[in-house]
Amino acid sequence: MEILAYTDDHHGFRSRMRAFLEKEITPWTHQWEADHITPKWAWQKLGRAGFLCTGVSPEYGGMGGDFLYSVIAAEEMAKTNHTGLASALHSDVVVPYIQAFGSEEQKKKYLPGCVSGDIIAAVAMTEPDAGSDLASMTTTAAQKNGEIELNGAKTFISNGINAGLVIVAAKDPDEPNPYNALSLYIVEDGTPGFKRGRHLEKMGFHSQDTAELFFTNCRIPGQNRLGQKGAGFGMLMEKLQQERLVTSICAQAAAELILEITTDFCKNTTDRNQKPLSKSQATQFAIVEMTTEVKLGRTFLDKLIAGHMAGEQAIVDTSMAKYWITDMAKRISRRCTDLFGDYGFCEACPIVRAFRDVRVMPVFAGTNEIMKNIAAKFMGL
Repeated sequence: MEILAYTDDHHGFRSRMRAFLEKEITPWTHQWEADHITPKWAWQKLGRAGFLCTGVSPEYGGMGGDFLYSVIAAEEMAKTNHTGLASALHSDVVVPYIQAFGSEEQKKKYLPGCVSGDIIAAVAMTEPDAGSDLASMTTTAAQKNGEIELNGAKTFISNGINAGLVIVAAKDPDEPNPYNALSLYIVEDGTPGFKRGRHLEKMGFHSQDTAELFFTNCRIPGQNRLGQKGAGFGMLMEKLQQERLVTSICAQAAAELILEITTDFCKNTTDRNQKPLSKSQATQFAIVEMTTEVKLGRTFLDKLIAGHMAGEQAIVDTSMAKYWITDMAKRISRRCTDLFGDYGFCEACPIVRAFRDVRVMPVFAGTNEIMKNIAAKFMGL
């Protein structure tokens, strides 16, 4: 019995997206990995084909789909085995802040471009000295003559080079309570005082444009604040469940892809005795054990997706899933790489890229140590 109720429309969407990615995206991924960035035209193609921001209302250019369309889009993108088109981050982490908290003017101004791919979105929370602890953030937002002046630095910002719109978390320097000081602001590309720093070189996520961002006397209109002043911390907390769930979906899909590629390799590659590698008991045990873990992750994840769509606040379970599934993806990638033998040390091996990429997932959306802290707190430990 399936936990998630996919309709014919969902299945049709998956088939169309898979065909689109195979034709328009996957053939380019090796080049984008070498270039260490994905061109903006790829985002525009993805958006114009209807595969970005599927939850946005038709009023603002979207299809108004339910969360299962987001799940499908994240899973199919994972099968391209590259991370440059961070569409799940754009569609299901950043844009929902505008959907949920933006004014009508902001929605009309920004959402159509996010849907079409003409605007690539990023969220800037992490700082050189502040990661999972948002209260330690030092970027300031001071009101001056009806404008907001931003000063500070952000780092490890995904989509940082390509972004045409950045949602920036910053604090009111005159508010002593850090939880009441935080607000979210929309900063457009080209705003004076907004500069991009280094395009960060990473062990994985090579086609993903992760960057430093700097704000020096950066003036934005007062109407570029999202929601009420001082409500930023609550907004971030409200949206973190979906962000952590999306991270789990991407990690689960990556683990499934890695295991599928490895299983096919072992079935179709022979050892020195001209027997398939899959006939070795050690290989069989490894694949069965990993398949069990992947199936456990899928069952847990699908249950959480169903609950999320029903409006449940599953903070503990989502935190548990985020840490366990991302750690599981790391375990699967490591063990599968070993099964490839010498080939697993070569760039030509199809899972070497995935091996590098999944290693950062335990850090996303709050480190896995933070996930365990959250679960422990809500469990009364």
